[in-house]
Amino acid sequence: MLSFSLGAVAQQDSIPISTIIEKTLKFGATYPMEKVYLHTDKPYYAVGDTIWYKAYLTIEKHQLSGLSGIVYVDLINAQDSVVESQRLPVKNGSANGNITLTGDNYKQGSYRLRAYTNWMRNFDPDYFYDHTINIGNALDNRVNTFITYKSTSKKNTVKVDANILYKDPANTPYTDKKVTWQVVRNGDAISKGKGTTDSKGNLSIDIPESDAATLTSGSLVTSMDMGDKQMIVKTFSLRSAVTNYDVQFFPEGGQLTNGILTRVAFKAIDSKGLGADAQGNIIDDKGTEVAKLTTAHLGMGVFNLVPETGKSYIANINFADGSKASYRLPRVQAMGINLVVNNNQDSIVVKINANDLFLQRKKNKSFYLVAQSGGVIYYAASTVLQNMVYSANIPTSKFPTGLLQVTLFSSGGYALCERLVFIQHNDQLNLSLKTDKPSYTARQNVKLSFLAKNSAAVPVAGSFSVAVLDDATVPTDENNEWTILSNLLLTSELKGYIEKPNYYFNKPDKEKLFNLDVLMLTQGYHRFSYDDILADKVPQIFVAPEQGIDVSGILRTNSGLPVGKGSVRLLIPDKNFSAETITDMSGNFKFSNVMVQDTSKITLSARNNPNGKYMVINVNGEIFQKLSKNNNIADEVVNIDSTIRPYLENSRKQAATSKVLKEVVIKAKTIVKKKSHNDYGGTFSGLSVQADHEISSAMLKDCPDLLNCLSTLAMGLTYVDNNFYVTRDYNAGNKKPVQVYVDAMQVDVSFLASMSGSEVESVEIFLKDGLSNINRLNQTNGVMIINKKVIKKEKISFAQLQALIPKQNVVTFAIQGYTKAKEFYIPKYDVNKSSTVGLDLRNTLYWNPKIITDKTGAATFNFFNSDARGSYRAIVEGIDSEGNLGRYIMHFVVK
Repeated sequence: MLSFSLGAVAQQDSIPISTIIEKTLKFGATYPMEKVYLHTDKPYYAVGDTIWYKAYLTIEKHQLSGLSGIVYVDLINAQDSVVESQRLPVKNGSANGNITLTGDNYKQGSYRLRAYTNWMRNFDPDYFYDHTINIGNALDNRVNTFITYKSTSKKNTVKVDANILYKDPANTPYTDKKVTWQVVRNGDAISKGKGTTDSKGNLSIDIPESDAATLTSGSLVTSMDMGDKQMIVKTFSLRSAVTNYDVQFFPEGGQLTNGILTRVAFKAIDSKGLGADAQGNIIDDKGTEVAKLTTAHLGMGVFNLVPETGKSYIANINFADGSKASYRLPRVQAMGINLVVNNNQDSIVVKINANDLFLQRKKNKSFYLVAQSGGVIYYAASTVLQNMVYSANIPTSKFPTGLLQVTLFSSGGYALCERLVFIQHNDQLNLSLKTDKPSYTARQNVKLSFLAKNSAAVPVAGSFSVAVLDDATVPTDENNEWTILSNLLLTSELKGYIEKPNYYFNKPDKEKLFNLDVLMLTQGYHRFSYDDILADKVPQIFVAPEQGIDVSGILRTNSGLPVGKGSVRLLIPDKNFSAETITDMSGNFKFSNVMVQDTSKITLSARNNPNGKYMVINVNGEIFQKLSKNNNIADEVVNIDSTIRPYLENSRKQAATSKVLKEVVIKAKTIVKKKSHNDYGGTFSGLSVQADHEISSAMLKDCPDLLNCLSTLAMGLTYVDNNFYVTRDYNAGNKKPVQVYVDAMQVDVSFLASMSGSEVESVEIFLKDGLSNINRLNQTNGVMIINKKVIKKEKISFAQLQALIPKQNVVTFAIQGYTKAKEFYIPKYDVNKSSTVGLDLRNTLYWNPKIITDKTGAATFNFFNSDARGSYRAIVEGIDSEGNLGRYIMHFVVK
């Protein structure tokens, strides 16, 4: 509920406080804020696994959203290519799906799991669900590695030494192995060398001096000679190879003001973006120490300072590794006002401090204090500046749990100071799980009883998901988890990287609440801008919320005139479905809520119209989300082999026990040469024999729209404004597009939208045209060649030949349909009977995204244990019908 109070009467304000409230209310109603959170069954995976997930779609006050009926889920690799893109129907604010990590498409490395709705595309993509997950490889990985870096800074360059430990899956070092290496940046080798592993499997690499930006944007690629002409290639990111630090300072309220005691937060981070331990002091320009500082948590801390005009301040910092650095604090303002917020459990105490000069010039002027959360103003007050200090005690009961933005305005509506506060009522759902037995045996049936209550202990109806994991093979740091609480309450509200977000929600205490308040002081907030709202600067809306898949376009005559009241028929042949609609007077047509699964093709026809053979159908293209900067690079794991070793060892055992030796019959077979640009004679003479990057048919087999897939899969290229560009050249200012061929035919990029991935044998990407002169003749830069699959030549009739000629009044195209979710497999055992099933080493025993409670708040489910003995944990998350969030973890034992 909004609280509004007024101080003494002052002169007429230029902007009444009611204007701020009204415009904010209108903005929130017009541009509601949607969020997506994905609950995944595990924190990390291996090639061959399946990622099981449930999407929770929320709107104001965390209510399950009915605004959007579709959610998009992408899995993006470290080269910023979308490897998998799924489109899921949303029902009652949630959806569930799965991604199978096949060996054809996935390699060991770090990936981004991204989720959003069409409506969310209108706003900053930094607020999408965008989580880094790490994927290992226990199936084809013959070499495990562990790399460490040591860097030495010179005047304008940096020297990096790398040490790589090579071992086999049994943890035996690879000794006396020849290794070649190169540092690669934007596809080019900038340095190279070779060496031999020592008696412990170590290889030392002396990387030549270079500037830090060049090194950290590249990769170290090593190739180990395994004998018999076999080479094992390993790629290591150099992002964290250079050790350096940065410290930033954040005065509470936004600035240092002469004579005002100010709480200053600071944050020290290393080159990877993780918090760094540090300590030091603050000195003025005369060398006098005025404050001491030390980090409290993850590189963050706070100190007090009374700044003075005419003085400058320097922080002398000592880092844990012995290095030292100095940083200049922000400049001191001669005149100003400051905002201080002390966050107590029951209330927040807000103080407004003005210095002498500000009081003299602004005395008896009105100021507004406004507090909003989630786009809703819960508190607003007006006061007149008559003294240097004004304070207000506001009960926290006025605000919901979550991020609170407290802003001090001038009477003209100018935001003078801002402070973020986190309100923690501990009012999350009270969830519980109970087992039917105190302990279990291997393969025994486990029955769990689930009960959901709100903070008032009243049973609630809600939507939940549950995962049951083996503690031994899936160990995790609970503080570092992405949870429904840390995401919807914290990380989805803030820009930038939040390290170990669940630390603040995992059994919170006074220390964690203090550290959470320091986080509020150091983290930027840009989701909600009063400056834009008061200036009536609204987001540009280019896509509407989706309730289903729509197919739209325009019907014209072949002379270009729109056809009003024309008939357009839609057919989905493999679903035996058809529908018909009539165009409006401008020729526009639209089919709403078309049920298309996976990669089905759609046919639109205008044949039923009088003179239909002279009509042309133009289909509106789909909008594909561009890639944005990865804010969570710090969560990428370089040494995956060692970091998730228990998990990978278990995956290796699973693979070994599931393999069954079958009879092999050897038959003579003609070797079919893979089709490439070399098959087209002189068209591509002068091009390199080997492409810089190649996309296989396996990677494109499920691709409904070739242009969409290539816009994210084409390594080394950037897709902008319906053209492909060589990334490194485009970033340097070269705007010449890539020349595209289908087989030996030059085509426009838009031509690729008419093709599906199933038609393609391979795609070759050349960042340079070699000696071919292709780019010089066409004023282009780079070459992309789509090699189509060879179709067996057979004689065709005249009627078949006519059918091959495209008809403009009949259009057939592929569309990204709904991805069908698989059912999680649960084996069933009878412990009283012997089983012929091999060793069961599942690490996810159970996954259920469809736990629905009614008004009793109760649900039950059951599953069977694996053969592994030890501790297991069940994790349940969800939202009730009132928007209350909950997470609960229970452990049980298998003996």
